[in-house]
Amino acid sequence: MTASAHGDRILILDFGAQYSQLIARRIREQRVYCEIQPPNWPLEKIRAFAPRGIVLSGGPSSVYAEGAPSVDRGIYALGVPVLGICYGQQLMAYQLGGVVEKADAREYGRAALHVEQPHPLFEGWGSADHNVWMSHGDRVLRLPPGFEVIATSENSPFAAVAHKSDPIVGVQFHPEVVHTEAGGLILRNFARGMCGCTGVWTPAAFVEDAIARVRERVGDKRVICGLS
Repeated sequence: MTASAHGDRILILDFGAQYSQLIARRIREQRVYCEIQPPNWPLEKIRAFAPRGIVLSGGPSSVYAEGAPSVDRGIYALGVPVLGICYGQQLMAYQLGGVVEKADAREYGRAALHVEQPHPLFEGWGSADHNVWMSHGDRVLRLPPGFEVIATSENSPFAAVAHKSDPIVGVQFHPEVVHTEAGGLILRNFARGMCGCTGVWTPAAFVEDAIARVRERVGDKRVICGLS
């Protein structure tokens, strides 16, 4: 089954994070097709892509800085789950009416995450705390209206947040890296649980779909492929 043959697809909007490709890899390991696009990808193209969910990646910028990368706020009204990771969480909070500021000290390294209340993002997490990987210099100071805390760490009172009625969640840590225990479970819960993807896609299907699209476009002409 090709990616275009079903609606199981996740869109990753990349804010320049070094881990964006790793987010995609972790989601594809859940047998869910995903694509990475720039944050300024037009809303009409996002609608046409028809993702089951959207991931806002991390990034090196500060959301309140002039010229910082952003997204069309219309993505929050598409009715599909949105997961903000690190910068993505801060941008989500900033755009929806919260406050983001420079942290007193940059938080980098392992932190014990404590789940404060049940949420589909932490389904199967268990009662114990798990180590997660933090890497950020800014922090959310005040949540937007309608949001609540679902997990904390010693230095991050908003380590994970969620909207009370809409499927919008944000995490300050990086679930995609191996340093985060059960990070794969979190991304599985987002893609397969919150977004409802069935997990029937395979990398072989991607190759098949890519070849078919190239043949449709090129016909009987020759193709040169350059790889880095």
